[in-house]
Amino acid sequence: MAMNNESIEGTLLVHQQFFKVEMTEGPASQLIVAILMALVFIFINSIMFYTLLSKPVFRELPRYILFAHMLCNDSVQLLACMTLYLMTVNLQQIPKALCALFLLFATTTFNNAPLNLAVMSLERYVAICFPLRHSEIVNQKSAGVSIGLIWIFSSINLGIDVIYSLMMSPVSFKDSIYCSRERIIISPWQIDKFQGFNYFFFVTVTAILIFSYINVVVAARSASSQKDSAKKAHETILLHLGQLVLCVNSFIYGTIERVLAMTSSSRLFMDLRYMNFLFVLLLPRCLSPLIYGLRDDAVRPLFFYYVRCGYQKVKPSGTMH
Repeated sequence: MAMNNESIEGTLLVHQQFFKVEMTEGPASQLIVAILMALVFIFINSIMFYTLLSKPVFRELPRYILFAHMLCNDSVQLLACMTLYLMTVNLQQIPKALCALFLLFATTTFNNAPLNLAVMSLERYVAICFPLRHSEIVNQKSAGVSIGLIWIFSSINLGIDVIYSLMMSPVSFKDSIYCSRERIIISPWQIDKFQGFNYFFFVTVTAILIFSYINVVVAARSASSQKDSAKKAHETILLHLGQLVLCVNSFIYGTIERVLAMTSSSRLFMDLRYMNFLFVLLLPRCLSPLIYGLRDDAVRPLFFYYVRCGYQKVKPSGTMH
């Protein structure tokens, strides 16, 4: 995909024109609904994260450490999405340096989600296919290293753009701009690189999930003593594949919005853009950790215990599969 500077600026001008229409005509109720939805699910994620901190076993087992990382990462991503959305609809200008830092953080947390799913699936694969070596391969240290590598790999894509833009035009980072990723792009190759990295991430994660699922299914058929455990593990990996689909929906958010901006009238664009933001970007990020946590037999009773503020005492009934 090639795009020159004129087309980039043209897209930005179209978006800015539509943003002004939204400020004067867009109903505030839409914005309130989006903010409340994000805050509600951040609150739910916080309770679930507190649940994981409440028991030593949750703090020690790698699969719960990775799940806690997913909760934190998705909560930060929700905050980042809402902040960027609010700055966009209010035509808020901020220094380019601050925008670059904010976008780097938002993009990194976005890319963390599929990579974290891949690591969680590999953990289940090792648990079922190499049970005698599971504690040796997967432990607190390896979980911490995996999380660190996830953040490094996720930040490379936009990090290259920020560094390149800083080298080519350092003075521009003092200017105030409307914060969007297009403002960091100064060369067409950056667009191709950005899309290439994204495709690589999702193809790699999909391959890892399918590889893990196939091997777990094979292990379930060959080892009668582990059939129940393997069945639960491949159900978990199937859930990871479903979560990946939600991540892909978020991935195509920007593409959908650009198409809508160039093909729709201003009023129709505002309505479609809001629905796109709500159901393609925001809602999947809300539902993914909630579904995963409520499925777990150990987390679910404790989660409801804390939701009820401790009015009804419960005990964990199992472990996360």
